[in-house]
Amino acid sequence: MELMSKYLAGDTNFTAKVKILLSKIYGRSPLKDSVLERAISYYELEGSAQNKIHKLNAEISKISKIGSEKSKNKVTRLEREKRDYLQALRQESNERAQHLQLICRDIIEICEGETRADTNKKSAELLGTIQLLSPTEGSKVASVNERNKPLYRGVLSLRLLDQICLKTLSSGAYLTQELSKISEYNYQELRTENEAAYLEFVDHVKIPILMAAILQDIGNYHPDAQKIMKGSDGTKDVFRGLSVEERKALLQINYRETMKYLINGIGIVMYLGNSKEERDTFTKVETNKLRFVKQLLKGSIQPKLGVGNILKIPQIYTAIILSTKENYNYKLLPKVYQALYQNAERGNCCRSVVDSLYEITGDFPQGYGVIYIPNDTEQSVRYEYAIVTQLYPEVPNEPTCRIATRQLSFIGHGHDLVVKKTNNLYFVETAKEFSSINKERLNEILELLSSNYLERKKLDLLPRCWQPDEFFTHKVNQKLWNRIRYS
Repeated sequence: MELMSKYLAGDTNFTAKVKILLSKIYGRSPLKDSVLERAISYYELEGSAQNKIHKLNAEISKISKIGSEKSKNKVTRLEREKRDYLQALRQESNERAQHLQLICRDIIEICEGETRADTNKKSAELLGTIQLLSPTEGSKVASVNERNKPLYRGVLSLRLLDQICLKTLSSGAYLTQELSKISEYNYQELRTENEAAYLEFVDHVKIPILMAAILQDIGNYHPDAQKIMKGSDGTKDVFRGLSVEERKALLQINYRETMKYLINGIGIVMYLGNSKEERDTFTKVETNKLRFVKQLLKGSIQPKLGVGNILKIPQIYTAIILSTKENYNYKLLPKVYQALYQNAERGNCCRSVVDSLYEITGDFPQGYGVIYIPNDTEQSVRYEYAIVTQLYPEVPNEPTCRIATRQLSFIGHGHDLVVKKTNNLYFVETAKEFSSINKERLNEILELLSSNYLERKKLDLLPRCWQPDEFFTHKVNQKLWNRIRYS
């Protein structure tokens, strides 16, 4: 509650929840209780834990050879010590597994609704909020984007899963089996048709997908990976461009250590109860879920036509939208599918699944700042600001937005509109038509829409997009998804 109160002071309830989720996943705090920090702690202690077990095994083996009554008693004591230590390690893994699955359920709660339409709206709000909470300029872009990526790609993976299920694309044995259980229902309306079936599908399929998305890059925080990223003396910028050799080594370490952490540091959730039958069923379900997470992570390395695309394609998309590279350029985000289709052409992912994600997001990512020419420009020559707020655009390059300015004044209660390509200054053809406006008028518009002179100096006279992260810092402007109304 204290954490929620801290955020609510300057945020809406939803924005506060998103900030808390981001902190729980990849956040850093004195408590060291995020998913990331728990993994780092595990990696730091992994070596000493293995050494302790190795020493106990060696001592037990050595003393067992003596054969005296005294040595037998010592072996019994050492075996009990080893058993207790392994049980303590297992309890720690169980706590990490429970923590991770609970966060996955929090994500489901915040991005899924009673109907598919409600789910798409909530997911758009979550993705847009993450984008709007991510700085687009300055020294913190890379570090904040790194923190925000796991949640972003996790939500995208869920919506891509929906699309794959709706289109019955090749999905792998486990997913096919789980889908067969709900085949008699309308997948789009599963929650309302059969709540129990929906909850089981969430538990068996959606939770593992979120687990995989969150853990996908956790191996990069293993000391061996950090040595590559920070350099042998620990002073290099972790977000710098790596050489081909460094990149290859890092990918191998990340995959190996992510898998080891999943199996040894997370494992399956322990059953609490006295029923053997229930325990056997519970353990089987949890074991199958863990196998599915492993399958997703392994399949995402070279997905081809397999289920790994559910993870791989959102990973590529998110790596561009929330880039940590030095050449990050907010203006180029709508070109994300050029990279995705190039990856598909190289055989790095499945083109039909890229098509599915394209249908969901269109060209313009959620929360992107669009500049458009209103249809009433005859009355007053101007452009206005809007923010992308909905998934599934009818036309991929014509996003559905919430207007952020009216008559060149910022507002926190705008209506929704579909920004046509012919009105969107992002496109060269539209910008050319508008470029005949005299410089005095363009400077006048800039003066009204910019917060200060220094900002104006940095902006193009005829900007192609705008960066709404500062706009979003004000609580009144965070209600972009309330009461959908069209002009």
